[in-house]
Amino acid sequence: MVFPVSEALARRCRESHNLPMANPASYDDAKLILQLYELRRDEKLRKAREWFASHCLASSLEELMRLAPPASQENTYLRMVVGYWEMAASFVTSGVLNEDLFFQNNGELLLVWERIRPVLPDFRAFSKNPGSWRNLETVGNAFIRWMDANEGPEAYARFQETSRGVVTAKPAAAQMGTTATG
Repeated sequence: MVFPVSEALARRCRESHNLPMANPASYDDAKLILQLYELRRDEKLRKAREWFASHCLASSLEELMRLAPPASQENTYLRMVVGYWEMAASFVTSGVLNEDLFFQNNGELLLVWERIRPVLPDFRAFSKNPGSWRNLETVGNAFIRWMDANEGPEAYARFQETSRGVVTAKPAAAQMGTTATG
């Protein structure tokens, strides 16, 4: 449901920023974004996200299996994080959640996509499931296009560099006696 005052404000914002009028975000979209945020505050998911951001950087399925072997805590973390973002992405691909609002508030999905993308073809072959992580793939690629269109062509390239550097920067910060944030 869209409240008249909120729609009027949204219309003024779209007009002043030359944004398209089609499919404006609704109150329900905002509510779902907040619910997704609340889920990310779960202590177990926080630990999984911390591990993923600081350790999960693999260029092959074999390397990913070394980082997160089956039946390990790391594998559980990997499945929690990728599963969470696959679920969140499914809300966008199914039309339940406004894509633009999602992109404005969920940059972490792009980090997960960047980390999973190199292993996806081999994972699909290994699992014999060509649809594995399809929503994450669809929304991740759309996020890249959105970033190029809304934040400039250099923004995504910089994001890629930063997302690769998160893993290497943490140990360096720890060696200097500082705390790196994830």
